[in-house]
Amino acid sequence: MEPGLIDIHTDLIERCRRGEQRAFHDLYKLYNKAMFNIALRIVNDRAEAEDVLQESFVSAFRNLDDFQGRSTFGAWLKRIVINKAVGQINRRRLNLVALDEGTPEIGAQEEADLAEEELQLGHVRAAIGRLPDGYRIVLSLYLLEGYDHKEVSEILGIAESTSKSQYLRARHRLKSILREEFQYG
Repeated sequence: MEPGLIDIHTDLIERCRRGEQRAFHDLYKLYNKAMFNIALRIVNDRAEAEDVLQESFVSAFRNLDDFQGRSTFGAWLKRIVINKAVGQINRRRLNLVALDEGTPEIGAQEEADLAEEELQLGHVRAAIGRLPDGYRIVLSLYLLEGYDHKEVSEILGIAESTSKSQYLRARHRLKSILREEFQYG
């Protein structure tokens, strides 16, 4: 982040800590769209994503004194949003399919195949939305949010091998959905 933006965010956070309502509003406006998209990718339901977003901001604002500045405010807030979204899914009784520890790694050819496919973003979004919760969450956290499998396993409270297997299965299922529904591949 650019130094000027860091100063603006630091100022907003300090004003929020002092209880300035306008600062809360400004901080919300800076992050609400990006955080909503993260929540939506995880819970796959607009109304639930809106609830997650509101709960996340309430939690962040209530716990603003816990923000130490070791990461950006956006990264700190993103973690809150992800935790709230995963909690929402868990309340829906998320059932992740555990595989044995011998889960195969994704091959270079599979990576190349997926990279070569030129898919329309709307079709990919729709296909991701059709994935079962467990697949969609792991795929979103790993592929879209940039967490590694160790971090995904910690966030979801699953084994790292389960994260890898869910990701592998999600990719295969995603390809299948794209082939069947959108005639790709």
